[in-house]
Amino acid sequence: MNQPAPPAHCTFEPDDWLRLARCWHPVARVCDVGPAPTKAVLLDEQLVLYRINGQIVAAKDVCPHRGVPLTLGFHDEHGIICPYHGLRFGEEGRCNRIPSSPNQPVPAKLNLTAFPVEERFGLVWVCLAPDAERPAALPTMPHWQDAGFQQITCPPFDVAGFAGRQVEGFLDVAHFAWVHSETFADPDNQEVPPYSPIETEYGFAVDYWSSVSNFAANSEQQAPEGFQWLRHFEMHLPFTATLTVHFPDAARLVIMNAASPVSARKTRMFAPIARNFDLHIPVEEVHAFNHRVFEEDRLMVETQMPERLPLDLTLEAHIPADRSSIAYRRGLKKRGYGDFFLV
Repeated sequence: MNQPAPPAHCTFEPDDWLRLARCWHPVARVCDVGPAPTKAVLLDEQLVLYRINGQIVAAKDVCPHRGVPLTLGFHDEHGIICPYHGLRFGEEGRCNRIPSSPNQPVPAKLNLTAFPVEERFGLVWVCLAPDAERPAALPTMPHWQDAGFQQITCPPFDVAGFAGRQVEGFLDVAHFAWVHSETFADPDNQEVPPYSPIETEYGFAVDYWSSVSNFAANSEQQAPEGFQWLRHFEMHLPFTATLTVHFPDAARLVIMNAASPVSARKTRMFAPIARNFDLHIPVEEVHAFNHRVFEEDRLMVETQMPERLPLDLTLEAHIPADRSSIAYRRGLKKRGYGDFFLV
């Protein structure tokens, strides 16, 4: 079997690209993929997505006949159609029609290069280079299927920065008072109590207790005096993290931060949400609030230097509040990531 190779003009180092390509990454929301060809990009690989007979196909966005992007085409009930010569592709990316030679058997060489697909948490996940001997596990999300919880899949959010930097910002608990004071945090509540990440088979987990509220800044709801908020983080290396916020009265909010590496310098961030309270609030308002929070982070992530995430801990200064950041970098280094993640 041929070793999967990075696409032309890839922005990742070859070894790091292959390590990342062996993992599952989200490329679209399930609700955004229908019978028509849909564009996606993962690790610099141009993809076409479409749904046929209830199944989503993800393949290289190139017709194997003369190289035209299939996302320029259209569809009928039997698949997507190349706009150049009308070749049609259906289940599993197989070519099922050659209009100019309708009686010719279709050679296997005309089938698309398709990739494994999973639908989970309202997202379409793709693995570009599955490892048959050591298959990667999909990330998990607490409470997604639990009774009483509402499932919300927010529109994707694009960031002009590296996925590792974006994820590290999601894990960071010291920036609340400085970056998120207009959405939920108190600018005067700046101290970060000690916390201790614990290594897991998928990365690490951490319980972070503090008095920083998670109610919206303009909300009439407030926690009881002296309430301690628990934020439980689970990091699924390389680029997916979940945050479970424990509200008063057993209310729970779970946010998945799934940073999809479009390229080394562009990230498409997906954010499924599960919650068991405020179920009467329109999902559009949840989308809007979530967008505001991530918009507050944008400037920090897009202007960080170096652009890459240095795994050598001596290359940046650290403070006690950085325990999750340090655990994240150590976890990536332990899995062999190298050249791209250094300065």
